[in-house]
Amino acid sequence: MFGYIAISWDEWVGADRLMKHTEENVLKQQALDKKQGVDKNSKSGRSAQTKPKASSEAKVDKEDTKNNVAKGKKRKTDSGIEKDSVSVKKLIKIQIPSTLKKQLVDDWEFITQQDKLVKLPRTPNVDGILTKYLEYRSKKDGTMTDSVGEILNGLRSYFDKALAVILLYKKERPQYNDAVADNVSPSTIYGAEHLLRLFVKLPELLAYVNIEEETLLRLQQKLLDFLKFLQKNQGTFFLSAYDDGSKITEGSGKGKDN
Repeated sequence: MFGYIAISWDEWVGADRLMKHTEENVLKQQALDKKQGVDKNSKSGRSAQTKPKASSEAKVDKEDTKNNVAKGKKRKTDSGIEKDSVSVKKLIKIQIPSTLKKQLVDDWEFITQQDKLVKLPRTPNVDGILTKYLEYRSKKDGTMTDSVGEILNGLRSYFDKALAVILLYKKERPQYNDAVADNVSPSTIYGAEHLLRLFVKLPELLAYVNIEEETLLRLQQKLLDFLKFLQKNQGTFFLSAYDDGSKITEGSGKGKDN
């Protein structure tokens, strides 16, 4: 099933080219997803936004409109780089399964609305989940291909580099400072909750990597297969409830990032 995919996972995107993982930028990313959907359906004269939406999605749509009107077409990073300079056509489309979308919404609500945190370290951690997927694919395909290992190593590398830069909410930073010491990989501490956030940002990250269109399409299929694996094991990999944030960070001795 998996053919070899040549991709330079070592090419990392600087912080000045990324949007941090704040409530506002989560909404921006979802707005971009909808924009891609509208472009795809434009030939049939149908808009992705014409479909009935759940109450949670409707709420996000309202906020998307508000943010887009406020920012206009000149959305720029602090360094002055226009976000719209990246062609929408080049962005890889990663369709996150509906149950995992709900997981992302619950994750956001637990942390930003209820002041809760994921208790660390997580079991299984990101490394463990990637290893389980490798075993799953090897058993299903009857062999272990180079491309699977390469993609998983790439995901691990991107997660370790992206976590502190764009995947954490502000309220999680004190916990990160306590949990991740020098020379400790975040993929050995964090689990599925934060790994799933990476897939929200991957289209933006991969837009800056030099990948041929055909290779990009194959990579998209592999990433979707991994998401289906997460969905299949959702009850095992993800927490159903988070712990009280004040108790987790209590007595840490480090200042909070307000």
